[in-house]
Amino acid sequence: MRDSEMYLQRAADCRHQADESDLANVRDRCLRAEAAWSAMAQRSLRTEAARDARAVVGAASHAA
Repeated sequence: MRDSEMYLQRAADCRHQADESDLANVRDRCLRAEAAWSAMAQRSLRTEAARDARAVVGAASHAA
């Protein structure tokens, strides 16, 4: 499992907890956590894409 997948799962868990909460402060905390996990997922996706691109370039240069 890639880091981004774990971060997205955590964001979804936080959203579910927020939706289930009756308390405003708990809901707000869960929504803030969801936003943080989502931001980490986006950064991780960019990093993973760059890493994958470097791996393709590296493999092509070794094959040539």
